[in-house]
Amino acid sequence: MSTMGNSTNIFWQESPVGKLERQKLLNQKGCVVWITGLSGSGKSTLACSLSRELHTRGKLSYILDGDNVRHGLNKDLGFKAEDRTENIRRVGEVAKLFADAGLICIASLISPYRKDRDACRAMLPDAFFEVFMNMPLALCEERDPKGLYKLARAGKIKGFTGIDDPYEPPLNCEIELNLKDGVCPTPSAMAGEVVTYLENKGYLQD
Repeated sequence: MSTMGNSTNIFWQESPVGKLERQKLLNQKGCVVWITGLSGSGKSTLACSLSRELHTRGKLSYILDGDNVRHGLNKDLGFKAEDRTENIRRVGEVAKLFADAGLICIASLISPYRKDRDACRAMLPDAFFEVFMNMPLALCEERDPKGLYKLARAGKIKGFTGIDDPYEPPLNCEIELNLKDGVCPTPSAMAGEVVTYLENKGYLQD
């Protein structure tokens, strides 16, 4: 018996039910809404509000939250640059599967490195929509919902995005959410903007 290496001697198994048939069943088109931004920028809040809004419209979505996936799928990964890259790669592959199933997959992760997000976009070039939560670092620190900025400033967390590790903002995101006259829009308003975008692109109907 020989020992096989990584991904050798494997063959793609076609499904008897295709993507178009699944989308017709759900009356929507599968896609990935990738929400990126600093910790505390409101990614998870937007993801939850967006999922609820889609649900009220009879649309099926699923959230891949950055913290949640580290409880299971990615619990073996740390926060070194190479681990962050692998974290995003795995989430990208799962998001691609959800989109292929016909769901609107909402991925909510800091995903600080541009090349990693671009690699996920390359998996679904026509159905990947990047939402940049462009909120000031000062606001994110003021919120500090998990108390992580305080720990990072005290030197108790190393390599924290925005403090001693970089965040590379998107160059060509589909949606950028900012403060309006110094005030953060409500989660409902931001979710509405994303829903309108998906509607205009034809993803909320078969």
